[in-house]
Amino acid sequence: MIEPGLTSFAAIVVAGGQAARLGGADKASIEIRGRTLLEHTLDAVIDAGEVVVVGHQVPTERPVTFVVEDPQYGGPVAGLLTGRDSLLRTFPWLAVLAVDMPFVTASTIRRLHEAAVGHDGAVLASPEGRRQLAFVVDTARLDQVRPDLEAQHGHPLWPMLDQLDLEVVPALAQEHRDVDTWTDLRDLADDEDSPT
Repeated sequence: MIEPGLTSFAAIVVAGGQAARLGGADKASIEIRGRTLLEHTLDAVIDAGEVVVVGHQVPTERPVTFVVEDPQYGGPVAGLLTGRDSLLRTFPWLAVLAVDMPFVTASTIRRLHEAAVGHDGAVLASPEGRRQLAFVVDTARLDQVRPDLEAQHGHPLWPMLDQLDLEVVPALAQEHRDVDTWTDLRDLADDEDSPT
């Protein structure tokens, strides 16, 4: 296994879903405490050597590459692998993060890296044990288990990742919380521990 380091990974931000429960709103542009969900997410991957956002282009202060899977709305596997294939350089590790998890921080990503040593990667889990779309994975091992192009669209994420040895990392405090509905957004905005 490759020893992870803070300069040895790229980040893929998955932001291209249909957000049906949010009436089709662009999650990346939704604001919480005066900053967009994408801005919070980019802060979490500040240590990445390169960042690809899978979703529609929105203004950012940090240079990132925006891509959209073809055909669009192909699901998390298609988004993840489109992002992976859009990297300009090869990195030994990938950090993958959904755009709607504003409590994930750079410290979260560092904990995932530390837990990934000796494994194929590490994944953040909720207090109930549900794995989140927040993980670090060995790029070469991901390439070994990826489906072919035709099978990527509509393919569920966890059957692919279940082929890998991913260490489960329990979420601290609110790290596991995400924004799937307007109620989620309201609750996060009202939370005293919400990102600022």
